[in-house]
Amino acid sequence: MAAVYQALHRRVSSLACRLHSTYVRKMRYLNQLKEDDSLCRQAQTSGTFYLFHNLSPFLQKVGKKYLVPQLSAAEMRQILGKLQEAEQWVEKSVLIGCSDEHRPHFALDLGALDKSVIEAELQGSFTDLRKALFVMDRKDSPLLASAQSLLRWHDSHQYCSRTGQPTEKNPAGSKRVCHASGVTYYPQVSPVVITLVSDGSRCLLARQPSFPPGMFTALSGFCDMGENVEEAVRREVAEEVGLEVESLRYSASQHWPFPSSSLMIACHALVGAQRAEISLDTLELEEARWFGLEEIVEGLKREPSSSKQDDGSFLPWFPPKQAIAHQLIREWLQQQSAQTA
Repeated sequence: MAAVYQALHRRVSSLACRLHSTYVRKMRYLNQLKEDDSLCRQAQTSGTFYLFHNLSPFLQKVGKKYLVPQLSAAEMRQILGKLQEAEQWVEKSVLIGCSDEHRPHFALDLGALDKSVIEAELQGSFTDLRKALFVMDRKDSPLLASAQSLLRWHDSHQYCSRTGQPTEKNPAGSKRVCHASGVTYYPQVSPVVITLVSDGSRCLLARQPSFPPGMFTALSGFCDMGENVEEAVRREVAEEVGLEVESLRYSASQHWPFPSSSLMIACHALVGAQRAEISLDTLELEEARWFGLEEIVEGLKREPSSSKQDDGSFLPWFPPKQAIAHQLIREWLQQQSAQTA
């Protein structure tokens, strides 16, 4: 029996080692593409491309599903040729990842070209990313989110903040350089805390005036300079709804492309049930209220399209599964369900 166990252990260890080695090789290959310009240019001739038009990703509807097509380099050249555009467009692409087989993935924004011609040629449409998140497969959303953020960063950093001179991106798009000053710019993300507040039996959700009708989500806000995560959570909750956090715990993190590349740091926060009266900051929020267990269950089932009632009002619905706010709400629901079981 011991010999069987040892043999099984060796097989599991060997498999884990191979999987780990695949990941390590993949990460090192991506790093090589970022550091070796000639290698990256070579990769552009064999990689796949995700298309954007003014930061909206290209989707194809197949039946009831929305797919995110990957175009080969040959297909890209064919499309650009029909648009009578030079191949230097491919050089505007940015590296966003690669497959386990080391086939690199690039994102390219064709915002300066005729959108209707591209859509007709590829039989799809460029879709606002906020809308796309509701319809596309969950596995595609992180890649498109990071691609949009990187494309937006390059669009807004074309000039050096020190000299005002144009900056130049490297082939991978992992940096921009001002040759006049020698300054190198790297893409950055902004830390944001997103917090689901609970008083023990209810959770607090809010909405801003800019939200789609009926949508409620967890509280969120940018971290101030010098703050740690705990301080940012306590401040945001106090500012937006006038409550004092007694304790908090970290849940997870997620890159989010809105408003311009944020690192969402998700937390659960607890406030005292006897001190749970909301005092709304109307400059930030349109509404904030407590939700009970049954309301959360119903809200998670509800689609945005089915939330409107006959009188014109909207029933509450929550962010899509791709958003970390959805995960926070699910975690709270599971915790409450376990306590009442």
